[in-house]
Amino acid sequence: MKILLVDDEREFVSTLAERLAFRGIDAVSVNSGYEALAAMESEDVDLIVMDLKMSGLNGLETMRQIKERYGDVPFIMITGHCEESDMLAGKDMGAYSCMVKPVKIEALLETIERMDREGKIEKHGDD
Repeated sequence: MKILLVDDEREFVSTLAERLAFRGIDAVSVNSGYEALAAMESEDVDLIVMDLKMSGLNGLETMRQIKERYGDVPFIMITGHCEESDMLAGKDMGAYSCMVKPVKIEALLETIERMDREGKIEKHGDD
């Protein structure tokens, strides 16, 4: 499984990528919505974990553009600022879940495993 992690907090997203790698999950991290769109050009991802609140292209707009260009890619939204309207907007756009930072790795892994069991993740690799 390959996951695209998108967050403008560089240390957070790189640490999350390392923690997922320790658990055998291939994770690519980028630091903006624009970088996420560029990564989608070259990476075949199975799931996107993305911050709602980013400078420049925010998470909701990035999600809209990715879905428009690449179809129904599964998303987990994360946020440090829990605003119900943004969380509902993410859910309306098809995000499976919205998690509040700091995201506990165990909770994220449980959500990913639940999505996989429910058939929400279509794996592109040979995992």
